[in-house]
Amino acid sequence: MSQVTATDLYEVTMALSYLREGMQGSATFSLFVRDLPPGRGFLVAAGLEPALDYLSGFRVGRSDVQEFAEALRRPIDDAEPLRGLSFGGRVRAVPEGRLVFAGEPLLEVTAPLPQAQLVETYLLSLLCHQTTVASKAARCVLAAAGRPLVDFSLRRTHGPGAGMQAARLCALVGFAGTSNVAAANRYGIPAAGTMAHSYIETFASEEAAFRAFAHAHPGPVTFLVDTFDTDRGVATAARVFKDLGLGSGCGIRLDSGDLGAVARRARAALDGAGLGDVRIIASGGLDEYGVDRLVREGAPIDAFAVGTKVGTAADAPYLDAAYKLVEYDGHPVMKLSSAKVTAPGQKQVFRGPGLRDVIGLADEKPPAGTEALLRTVMRDGLRTEPPDTLTAAHARFEADLAALPNEARRIDRPVAPEPMASQRLTTLTTVVRQRIASRTGA
Repeated sequence: MSQVTATDLYEVTMALSYLREGMQGSATFSLFVRDLPPGRGFLVAAGLEPALDYLSGFRVGRSDVQEFAEALRRPIDDAEPLRGLSFGGRVRAVPEGRLVFAGEPLLEVTAPLPQAQLVETYLLSLLCHQTTVASKAARCVLAAAGRPLVDFSLRRTHGPGAGMQAARLCALVGFAGTSNVAAANRYGIPAAGTMAHSYIETFASEEAAFRAFAHAHPGPVTFLVDTFDTDRGVATAARVFKDLGLGSGCGIRLDSGDLGAVARRARAALDGAGLGDVRIIASGGLDEYGVDRLVREGAPIDAFAVGTKVGTAADAPYLDAAYKLVEYDGHPVMKLSSAKVTAPGQKQVFRGPGLRDVIGLADEKPPAGTEALLRTVMRDGLRTEPPDTLTAAHARFEADLAALPNEARRIDRPVAPEPMASQRLTTLTTVVRQRIASRTGA
């Protein structure tokens, strides 16, 4: 399936109508999140790099026109005006890794109206999913309080593609590794993994399984110890470690039960066997809430593996995001629908100390002591700079996270900063609203 046809049908019907009417003036659409999901004190901007890849390669070919015509149940000639359409516009966006808040544009597209319209659905899909997962993973980083995290989400994500994205996004916010071999190779992320309960079950005994695994893997190994009885599993693992002269870099994984209590008993058993350098890794349905509880309880867990709930952003799996027209043919426009009012004009976000943000107009001069978040990342359909790196995105994330107010960092009931509107944006909104009211009686 072509990425071009991975769109909602109404994007096609509108684009064809614009072409028929000769409406190809410059249009600016703003992609933003109306309100943060419950339980979120911030969002992590993500998905821009694949979005730029998509726009760079966007071109409607003959097979795309055929698919559009079939979907419309019309002759192919009716969809022929779309053939050859490519993206030649400008993109201004918040770089990946920056923290963002409600109402702030993640991205603004300025292009001839049919082009800007056709790319809406794909851009929303990319940025919404990836920002959602990155934000969930970032909260796990906060909860872990410096302990390493590993992404175990691939088998539970909504498809292998989503699993690749999840591994990349977890690395972006600072995870130490991923179980996903393809993602590890593609993105340069350390691969991490242990064994499954089925592996233990295929051997005559738990000890035989541990010994076979250690013989097959001469480097540091991690044994899964809760297949039958966790306390006995820990004792067996300790015996095998001692017999084989293993210790430093090795670990045990706990995957079930009261992880805090089990970890305390395991730590005592390992220390008693002279294996103080064997690590304890916890997994099994964890996300930031479980990790936070274990850390606050002082559980002797050295690292956490998180999967299902993080890769699917289980408690807040979507964003109330929109891609709305804010300017057409040089004129600012806005929507007045109840509870869905949009602000007109091309915008910029000015960030001050403590992540105090002001949403203003793109041509405003930054207030003293602030920086502009949106950068021009594409012009005339071409990237303005080389592709970004995970290292650079992670550095931006760490800098913003360090400046985030404490109330927004909380795992339980966080309070997100609320951006202000600049005076110029407020005035323009009033003017455009009055103009619409005088024209329509709204």
